[in-house]
Amino acid sequence: MIRLPASLERKLEQLFPRATDRNRFIAEVLTVALEQSDLQAERQDLMSVGGTLHLFTDGGSRGNPGQAAIGIVIEDPAKGEVIREHYERIGIETNNVAEYRALIEGLKIAKRLHPNILRCHLDSELIVKQLSGEYKVKMPTLRPLFDEIQELSAHFSNISFAHIPRADNHKADRLVNKALDEHPSPHYTNPRN
Repeated sequence: MIRLPASLERKLEQLFPRATDRNRFIAEVLTVALEQSDLQAERQDLMSVGGTLHLFTDGGSRGNPGQAAIGIVIEDPAKGEVIREHYERIGIETNNVAEYRALIEGLKIAKRLHPNILRCHLDSELIVKQLSGEYKVKMPTLRPLFDEIQELSAHFSNISFAHIPRADNHKADRLVNKALDEHPSPHYTNPRN
């Protein structure tokens, strides 16, 4: 049960001498407030629906395999502004796994923004060619990641994947390096030495 401040309790008792009337009033007020809150959330979702978004992703590994991180930048090209950035360390991985994981996380974030058109830009030519069907996914470790991207892609009515030069992906690349620099890898000592 909700505990109201004493001054509010007194005012409610004056307005509604019977406890059942007070409780009914409180329930109605809370119901209306919750409905308005739900409407505001729906309006916010509708505001994010539509338009074109550009997703830039990058993944990198220092050591290949080694300490790896992902970087994601989502831009609204109509406004010319970055609307979301994300970066994180993902543990010990290869460059290719990091690239795939960056795209997966980027698609998950973009999905919440409900774009009509999503243009994905990657500096990994391998992944773009695998997603287009030009190359087969031969490595067993990449197959589940590829499948997850296919599943996530189905949530977008219009999605494309394009290879871009590394220099054009500098924002996502900067985030990968930021994640790795802010959280330096632990020193590794070989137990055989």
